[in-house]
Amino acid sequence: MINVNDFKVGMTIQYEGNIYTVLDFQHVKPGKGAAIVKAKLKNLRTGSIAEYTFNAGVKVEAARIEKKPMQFLYSMNDTYYFMNMNDYDQIELSKSVIGDDAKLLKENLDVDIIFFEGEMLGMNLPDKIAMKVVHTEPAVKGNTTSTAMKDATLESGLVVKVPMFIEQDEMVLISSKDGKYVSRA
Repeated sequence: MINVNDFKVGMTIQYEGNIYTVLDFQHVKPGKGAAIVKAKLKNLRTGSIAEYTFNAGVKVEAARIEKKPMQFLYSMNDTYYFMNMNDYDQIELSKSVIGDDAKLLKENLDVDIIFFEGEMLGMNLPDKIAMKVVHTEPAVKGNTTSTAMKDATLESGLVVKVPMFIEQDEMVLISSKDGKYVSRA
C-alpha cells in the first residue's frame, strides 16, 4: 500500500479497479478542513488522463508494472510483431493497442512492452527515433529563412515538417512524444 502523501511522478497505482501512472500531484492545505492531495493520473488501459482528489493519509494499492525490452520485427495488416530479446519469444499486438505510436515504428526498433499481471497494457518508445527521409521536395534556392519548413515522408509513412535544408535519403531524429522533427541524426 502507498500513502497518497508519498506520491512520486511516474509511480504506478491501482485505484477503483484501474491501473494509473502518476503524472503530477500537489499537496493542498486549505484554510479550513483537512489537507488533500490533488493528482493527475493516466489510465494505463485506456490512455485517458483525469484529476483525482484524495484526503491526505489515504492509502492506495501499488501496481507492479513489468517492462520487457522487445524489438519490433514487422507488421502485417493491423497486427504488429515484437520479439523478446532475452528469450526470443514473439508476441503480437493489434493496432488498437498500439494506437498512434504505430506511425513511429520501424523494423528493429527497440521498445519496452508494459505488462501488469500478464495483461499487456502498451509500449514505451525511445524518446527520439532516427528515421530515413524517403521523399521530400528539393529546397527552393533563395529561400533561406531559418523558419521555412517543408513536408518530408519518412520510412514509416509518417509525414513531418522539416527545415528546408533536409534532403531525401537523410536520417532525421523524430520525438516520440509529439512526432515532430528534432534534428539531423
